[in-house]
Amino acid sequence: MIRRTTAARGLALAAVLSVGLAACSTTTESGGGDEGGSQDPLVVGTILPLTGTLAFLGPPEVAGVGLAVDDINAAGGVLGNDVSLEQGDSGDTTDTSVAQQTATDLISKGVQVVIGAASSGVSLNVVDQFTEAGVMQISPANTATDLSGISDFFTRTAPPDTVQGAALGSLILDGGHQKVAMIVQDEAYGNGLRDNIQEAIEAGGGEVVYGASGAGDEFPPGESNFSGIVNDALAAEPDAIAVIAFEETKAIVTELTSQGWDFNGTTYFCDGNTASYEEDFDPGTLEGVVGTIPGAQAPDEFRDRVSGWYEENEGEALSDFSYAPESYDAVILAALAAVRGEGTDGATISENIKAVSGAEGGTEVTSFEEGVEALEAGDEIHYVGQSGVGPLNDQNDPTSAFIGVYKYDDKNVNVFERSIEGEVAP
Repeated sequence: MIRRTTAARGLALAAVLSVGLAACSTTTESGGGDEGGSQDPLVVGTILPLTGTLAFLGPPEVAGVGLAVDDINAAGGVLGNDVSLEQGDSGDTTDTSVAQQTATDLISKGVQVVIGAASSGVSLNVVDQFTEAGVMQISPANTATDLSGISDFFTRTAPPDTVQGAALGSLILDGGHQKVAMIVQDEAYGNGLRDNIQEAIEAGGGEVVYGASGAGDEFPPGESNFSGIVNDALAAEPDAIAVIAFEETKAIVTELTSQGWDFNGTTYFCDGNTASYEEDFDPGTLEGVVGTIPGAQAPDEFRDRVSGWYEENEGEALSDFSYAPESYDAVILAALAAVRGEGTDGATISENIKAVSGAEGGTEVTSFEEGVEALEAGDEIHYVGQSGVGPLNDQNDPTSAFIGVYKYDDKNVNVFERSIEGEVAP
């Protein structure tokens, strides 16, 4: 018998913003509950940022994965066996050898599914390794459009940048801005998000006066000297600046401050840098800055549980919850796909993950345990998780998602304001 557990439920209330066309129709899965491949115990690997410029995202993602594994095992495991976890570091795009070595290590340990990476650029460097090994890769945070449909063995629980870009571009226009400078990191994530923001700004009658697509103003990952870049950006006389970067944001803010930029109501961050800077800048430096992070605001019950998991296992409570819901949902979807296909191998998970995400309709479930019960009753299922994303489409992208909008207070802390819902264009 599967033991009954109580899963965190609920989504933040959202203000709806139309940012795309209706979602793509989905293809039929081949699993259908038929006998699958290997039924060895499921081994979940992680390739998440324990070091590097996105290390601030590591704790909530690690905690989301860990809590999901514990919840699955508390509900009886996958096909009668407990799920085990192998953790690994993704590093960042300044040293791609870190992720490549982690991928090699995880494959050698027999993982059938891997959660990560956080950086789209990192995933682009390892997706072929996992595909060739037949390992299902599920990113909780990748948003680059280059990853849409890249492999049958790659999917994500975060939306592509068409959604965040449209939302952020609309927020900039709604702020009354028409001349926008964009300080952009030169890699797949930065360039792709910039292109989508620019498209939204131009569609609304605005102009990108610095950092536009094709202008050649991007900076390399790991850059530390932004004197010339900021000088050139301000020389274009923008009325707003969008910063698309990771850890480099601290140096960018410092340089903007030194050159007299007023951040309040004029500056916009994205998911790569919408973090707390309470310890980094003088109080009030970032007050009024607006940032976006894909994903609905996690319900309080889930935040308490995932923070409790991290404190118990890593010795401290979480201070940031970015992509914890998406990480949790990635593991649950993989486990439900294995149950539906009656196999724990990567191919079976790949063949069944769209169906359990709701691509074929079915009974709405909010936990692994509920999903297993419905599958064992012969039902198709639609897993509605913590992140609020819609069913996967034929590009393995969520068909809809929420974008959280945050505003910085006088302590330089990003405070959640509301959610915007958008759809992924076909």
